[in-house]
Amino acid sequence: MSTAPTGGASPTGPKFLALILVAGLLGIPAALVAALFLAAVQGMESALWHHLPRLLGATSPPWYLVLGLPLLGALIVLFARTVLPGDGGNTPLEGLSSNPTPFSHAPGVALAALGTLPFGAILGPEAPVIALGSAIGMAAARIARVGPRPRAVLSASGSFSALSALFEGPIVAGLLLVEANLSLGSAAVAILLPGLVAAAIGYLIFVGFGNFGGLNTPGLLVPHLSVYQGLHLGDLLIAIVVGVAAALAITLIRRVAMAIDALRLRPRGKPLLLLAGGLSVGVIALIAQRLGATPDDVLFSGQASVGTVATATSATLVLVLFVAKALGYIVSLGCGFRGGPIFPAIFLGIALASFPVAWFGMSPTLAIAVGAAAGMASQTRLLMAPLVFAALLVGKDGFDAIPAAVLASVAAWVAVNALARTPLTGSQVTEPARRTEPAPAAGGG
Repeated sequence: MSTAPTGGASPTGPKFLALILVAGLLGIPAALVAALFLAAVQGMESALWHHLPRLLGATSPPWYLVLGLPLLGALIVLFARTVLPGDGGNTPLEGLSSNPTPFSHAPGVALAALGTLPFGAILGPEAPVIALGSAIGMAAARIARVGPRPRAVLSASGSFSALSALFEGPIVAGLLLVEANLSLGSAAVAILLPGLVAAAIGYLIFVGFGNFGGLNTPGLLVPHLSVYQGLHLGDLLIAIVVGVAAALAITLIRRVAMAIDALRLRPRGKPLLLLAGGLSVGVIALIAQRLGATPDDVLFSGQASVGTVATATSATLVLVLFVAKALGYIVSLGCGFRGGPIFPAIFLGIALASFPVAWFGMSPTLAIAVGAAAGMASQTRLLMAPLVFAALLVGKDGFDAIPAAVLASVAAWVAVNALARTPLTGSQVTEPARRTEPAPAAGGG
């Protein structure tokens, strides 16, 4: 995710200081939009998968809902992509796009994501949240009547304010911003300062300010973590293995998904792929259920199921969850759903690190730290942001696991770049995205 510098504006000049002020004010509505979107996803998921089965007299989603809801979601995504402007946002195969999102595309982005995430497709909320934040920034730029380069800065500021809602505050969002713009050198300051200010100010609505208690938003749920102490050599070796394995798995997933995505170019390929994808996600969940998993742990982004896989005592259950989530992830990436690619990759990384938990009794806290760093690094091809996110995820209970998380992140980063078909020219969040409008200046990758 690289963005363009502001050109001639001096980082200490009055115009740039005014831009920082506008970006800070922009952080609040961008974060509010992110909070509303995440609340809508959580509310719809609860209504569809918990309240609706109870109304039907079932204690868990019956088979026809497991099959039908992802298919219904595919129809919603198809409508959003074909009727509303913007194609529902960027494909998750392109990762977290840095392209500014016109405000007119926001309804299509929101509807496509709402047809994807709560209906069971295996993608995360990060890409639509970023796009909606960018749309708020573009609307603010239009009201302020600024030029193309300040408009790009405000678009990025809105995105990173919204992103801070997902990655435990402005620290990880800021690191994503820093790493993605390393190739810009000192010119990156023109992007970093407004973006960091927007992320910090926007995050106040989540942590609270004064008498305001803040808003609750869904994140990675890891309840009742045990304290991890006493790092051993075997733990470090496991971290390296998990990093390499995560890179291999994510690379294979992406390549298969890209091959599936190529089928959309055939006549009627887009609608058939989406509908087949929705049905396939349901079938995968039902097969996994027969093998001992629950549909809740197979479907969705994996945010709420990290604790389940990390504490599983059965290697068979971990294998079922890993394979089912990976297959559903391939389908969701390649068949045209709209969402983000990062959170499912984090789940898969943690699942890989959970095998030693089941086999050798390794600490689940260590597995979460190592797996989150490996999965996120494999998908984003960044190094520091995955490490910091993993450290924040386990908190003080996993402080001793940080060295292992470092090795997992490094091993995944080295392996995924070695496996890339084309060498990278610098740190970037994802593959280059299709541009829907001219970029204001050259980016960094």
